[in-house]
Amino acid sequence: MYIAQGKQGKLGLWKYLPIPLVFIGLLGIQYLFVKVMDIDMAALMEKEILSRGKNSVFVEGMLFMAVFLAALIFWVKFVHKQSILSLTTSRKKTDWGRILFVFGLMSSFIIISTLAVYFLYPDTYQINFEPKPFLILAIIAVLLVPIQTSFEEYLFRGYLMQGVGIATNSKLAALIFTSVLFGVMHIANPEVDKIGPIIMVYYIGTGLFLGIITLMDEGLELALGFHAANNLVTVLLVTADWTALQTDSIFIDVSDPSSGYEILFPVLVIFPIFLFILSKKYQWSDWKGKLLGVVN
Repeated sequence: MYIAQGKQGKLGLWKYLPIPLVFIGLLGIQYLFVKVMDIDMAALMEKEILSRGKNSVFVEGMLFMAVFLAALIFWVKFVHKQSILSLTTSRKKTDWGRILFVFGLMSSFIIISTLAVYFLYPDTYQINFEPKPFLILAIIAVLLVPIQTSFEEYLFRGYLMQGVGIATNSKLAALIFTSVLFGVMHIANPEVDKIGPIIMVYYIGTGLFLGIITLMDEGLELALGFHAANNLVTVLLVTADWTALQTDSIFIDVSDPSSGYEILFPVLVIFPIFLFILSKKYQWSDWKGKLLGVVN
């Protein structure tokens, strides 16, 4: 039902290509440039941060996403002639209760797990809290991070999920395609160089999880809330000097990044637990039809 709502707009394969091609194309050009020029992304980011400050670099990245979110909304509304509500949910109106519930659930998990690691393994994190820089970061993050995460959700779990689903008449094809593409989008992140290609399992697994909850819940609300909580709470609570988002967070992760269970644990354990909780709360049924069925 959610995917089929894309049929409310004016269809046409060419209409689904410009926004994704420009966005992915720019990321691809950046990735190729980095590889061809053999640039150390972590060192480059450190240089930029020393030159312009963490907040400036952070805001620049967020504004890039804000421009694309505005472009996507304009394109959907005026080229596809599709309502933003039909891109958001199959319900009569956006369910903010769903967004807030999963936002609170994910935020609680991040905070509790981070504090647990800090107290059990104190050498992992270094306290970095300074009131003024943190307050500035909090204001910036609260304003801009939800825009960044909303763009990614509207592009992958919304626009492309509906477009690919309608084109192939397959929910599974839409789920797999958008999940893999979501993972590939992160390939230029410094984390990939630092940890290795195995981190793509986490990125693609995250895309798969977000795609599943979107299809099972017939809307983007849960994915929007989960993604916003993940990015917002993380940039406020703990970052590291080898990640894509480096901020004046409360903690700095000073441990050596691992490519072991820390990558697989969320995909194999945490995401299934979240699926179980959400499926019980929202009484999901017909998993086969909603994930593997045809687009009606």
